[in-house]
Amino acid sequence: MKKDTNAPAVDFRAATKTFGAVRAVDGLDLTVPRGETVALLGRNGAGKSTAIGLLLGLDTPDGGLVELFGGAPEAAVAAGRVGAMLQEGRAVPRVTVRELVSFVARTYPAPMPVAEALALAGLTELAGRRVDRLSGGQTQRVRFAVALVGNPELIVLDEPTAALDVEARREFWDSMRGYARRGNTVLFSTHYLEEADAYADRIVVLDAGRVLAVGTSEDLKRAAGGSLVSFDLAGGPTDWLDLLPGVTAYEIRGDRARLRTDDSDATVRALAERDAIRSLEVTPVSLDDAFLALTLAQQPLGTLETAR
Repeated sequence: MKKDTNAPAVDFRAATKTFGAVRAVDGLDLTVPRGETVALLGRNGAGKSTAIGLLLGLDTPDGGLVELFGGAPEAAVAAGRVGAMLQEGRAVPRVTVRELVSFVARTYPAPMPVAEALALAGLTELAGRRVDRLSGGQTQRVRFAVALVGNPELIVLDEPTAALDVEARREFWDSMRGYARRGNTVLFSTHYLEEADAYADRIVVLDAGRVLAVGTSEDLKRAAGGSLVSFDLAGGPTDWLDLLPGVTAYEIRGDRARLRTDDSDATVRALAERDAIRSLEVTPVSLDDAFLALTLAQQPLGTLETAR
C-alpha cells in the first residue's frame, strides 16, 4: 500500500450508519491529523463504538466517506498501519505472552520486533507467563502489545481502561504515552473524563451520532463557562440567579446554588452586594461540568476549534 504522507490519519466526511430505525452515526464529520492524541467522549448510545467500527472497516457507512491515511480502512488495517483494542475479547488459554505476541507479529508485513512491543507495553518481565493466568491489568497490557506489534501508525482504543483499578490504569497510560511520543496517532474513547483531560491533545464530544464540540480540554471548559461560583441560599429565592452578570447556567443542590459563569469577577461583585450570601466559593469548571453542559443541552454549542 502506497503511503499518502499528506492525508490525515482519520477522516470522516458526512458519514452515516443506520441499524434498523436507529441512526447510530448521523452525518459525522471528523478529521484527526497524524501524531495527535484524540479522546472520543459521549453518553451511552452517542455513536462512539459505531464510529470506531466504521474507521476499522468492521462496518461500512451507509452514506458519506470514512478514510484512514487517505484510503479505505480495510487497506490500512491489512497493511499493519492500524492497531486496535476493542472492548470485547478473552484471554487465549495455554500460551505465553511472548508466544501470543509473536504469533500476531507474523501476520503483518512489517511488524515491530516482539521484544520492543513487549517493552512498550510493560510486559518484558511477564513474557514467559501464560496469558490466561494474568491479572486484569496485565491482560489489558497484553492486548495493547497485540495492537502494537504490527507497528501501526494509528492505534484505536475503545474504553481501554474499563474495569481496571487505579494502578493498572496508570500503568496502561504510561505505556500509551511511550507509543504516542514516537509521533504516532491515538484515538481513544473513554468514560473516565480525567483520562481525556490528562492525555488528549483534543477532545471530540459526540451525541446522537454527531459532533457536538471539538477542542482542547480548556476549550470545552471555557465554552461551558469558565468558572463555577457556589454559595448557600439560606432558604432564599432563586428567581434572580440567571439575572446575575456572567451567569450562563445554574443549578440548585439542596440549599446550595452553583452558578456557571464566564465572568466570575462580575458575578462575585454582584453577589457581594447582597447581604444574605454565605460560604461563597469560586472554582474552575471541570471537564465533567463541561461534558454535562454539552450533552444535557442536546444541541450543538459549536465547534470550539476548527478541525485541521
